[in-house]
Amino acid sequence: MSYDNRDNDRRGNGGGSGRDRDRGRGGDRDRDDRRDRRHGGDKRDGRRDGRRDDRRGGNKVRHDRSNPYRQGFREDRMAQKENEPAIPDDIDVADLDPSVLQDLRVLSKDNADRVAKHMIMAATWMADDPKLALSHARAAKNRAGRVGVVREAAGIAAYHAGEWKEALSELRAARRMSGGPGLLAVMADAERGLGRPEKALEIGRSPEARELDEDSTIELAIVMAGARHDMGQHESALATLQQLNPTMKGDSFEHIRLSYAYADALAQVGRTDEAKQWFEHVAKVDSDKLTDAADRLKEFK
Repeated sequence: MSYDNRDNDRRGNGGGSGRDRDRGRGGDRDRDDRRDRRHGGDKRDGRRDGRRDDRRGGNKVRHDRSNPYRQGFREDRMAQKENEPAIPDDIDVADLDPSVLQDLRVLSKDNADRVAKHMIMAATWMADDPKLALSHARAAKNRAGRVGVVREAAGIAAYHAGEWKEALSELRAARRMSGGPGLLAVMADAERGLGRPEKALEIGRSPEARELDEDSTIELAIVMAGARHDMGQHESALATLQQLNPTMKGDSFEHIRLSYAYADALAQVGRTDEAKQWFEHVAKVDSDKLTDAADRLKEFK
């Protein structure tokens, strides 16, 4: 997944949103992360306790919009369902990742099917129409707001639509529900989108960052380097990427992403000869044209 929606990183970002579609439709979900998130504990007991207290009058009923006991909640939910974006008849829930479908089994069958279809539509439109994708993700969340993977999908959709605050809120909720390190790179880049690169760096230094797999570590490092660029610390950005020991051996998606970011960082500190070599390498291995490395090479003529 590509997390760089910022202008100075978008040049090397091409194709990233396609991995978001795969994530939603049964592509390369990280099953280790899924298992880690399942170990985050069951939050439902606390909610049930809260409900009993509310019914007995022991506690005041919360008045946030997600509280099912607030006045007007049922009417709002009905209105939300009536205003949901349309779903084509040919959408098949079997297209969704089986592990996601498993998570949705806590819902009634009809509701689970509807949520699954909204998630598929969100993933389908993520790259071409992020606002429509977000409307589907919101519809899924409104129906299944206590399912961690649904909140995660809503966060990803909000991120791609440029709704940085919403993305952070949803991804934090997903982490509380499911545990694990979560999508730290997305969260960090959302902080950049809000003009808070220092907050992005804090995420990169968090203990959770040490729990990430190799690909996620690369993505987070790219975002950290971007945050350094935002702050005018171009040498530090380069040093951040050098810690990953970039090499010209390999042609995987993450290798291309890292190589491009490294080439860009070299260019920004004036090491143009090296930058040109790395852009040439990216252009050579990037057979799917995920980046604009070939265009960047024109800067060095």
